Amino acid sequence: MSHERDNEEPEPAAYGPPARGVGRGRGQRVRSHRRALKIGGWVTLGVVALGGAGLAALWSQLDGNIQGTDINTALGQDRPDKRDNGAMNILLLGSDSRAGTHGKYGSGVSGARSDTAMVLHIDKSHRKADVVSVPRDTLVNRPACPKPGGGSAPAAQKSMFNASYQAGGPACTVKTVEKMSGVRMDHYLEVDFKGFRTLIDELGGVDIQTERAIADKDSQLSLSAGHHTLRGEQALELVRTRHGVGDGSDLGRIQLQQSFIKALMHRVRSLGLTDNPAKLYDLADTATRSVSTDSELASARELLDLADELQGIKPGNMNMTTLPVTYDPQHKQRVIPLTKDAQQVWEALRQDRAIPKSATSKSAGDQSDSPVSSGA
Repeated sequence: MSHERDNEEPEPAAYGPPARGVGRGRGQRVRSHRRALKIGGWVTLGVVALGGAGLAALWSQLDGNIQGTDINTALGQDRPDKRDNGAMNILLLGSDSRAGTHGKYGSGVSGARSDTAMVLHIDKSHRKADVVSVPRDTLVNRPACPKPGGGSAPAAQKSMFNASYQAGGPACTVKTVEKMSGVRMDHYLEVDFKGFRTLIDELGGVDIQTERAIADKDSQLSLSAGHHTLRGEQALELVRTRHGVGDGSDLGRIQLQQSFIKALMHRVRSLGLTDNPAKLYDLADTATRSVSTDSELASARELLDLADELQGIKPGNMNMTTLPVTYDPQHKQRVIPLTKDAQQVWEALRQDRAIPKSATSKSAGDQSDSPVSSGA
């Protein structure tokens, strides 16, 4: 999530903040996992999950904090079929909206793009999960998308993946992922720059270990090798860093983000929040103010009900990978999917099977190691 736009193509008018939604019942409730979703709500569901049913009345007071978008109505029937196999897919978004940051992360940038996108697949046993990162610089064939204010954003060939958010908001990003994968997204969760920073500060920081020094003048991150406790601002610098790691592309940044998520999971699990209801409520208040969701999850009780089902995943049962890609020979800062390998990944998710290692063995996205690990 660096300051510059990397010469991205012009796109339609920027998408604004989603309207606040009222949580509704999910109908047939599909289970997922507490620890897996801690990575994705960017703490939100992890915090709520620790509350237990006894705090449900308190959580209901937080409903007005949550922003929701009615994805189902926006997308209609032109979507992959739901699979009633007990598995669940959630699109996790980190948007680069500068709203409320007073130009701190770059000026002259309108609207927001989905600079971090991960498909979280919870298997039917509710004891394993796969996280598939989609590089923001992936060139995709974006489908026509409804605009939040009415009308439609036209389809685009070889469009930057992260531009789908600006073209039509979260609904367009969901539709783009569904078209490229054939996998139905049951929900989406999103946090922006300001929300991410605030959440990490509320948690008291996250511990990481760097194997070597990292410096990136664009994200302003400067870390020596060794142990660090990152507060909100430094944590944001880390997950935005791309030029200080790997070959300077988005693929190195994804490796940093995945490593940070694991450290974040450890931090949430180590807090012992069940013994401190006041702190727990403060975290939940911050989390629900920082997150946007689909309208079916846009209530604290719905988030709590979902999180209460997240019981079985252990860190060792969560596989993190990147969509199989290779560099675009015409533009080294762009990547294109390895079609056959990518389809192996999506087919594994559709069939609720483990992603075969052969699917990612040739991918540029899985060929570099992160210099960061959990500080645990």
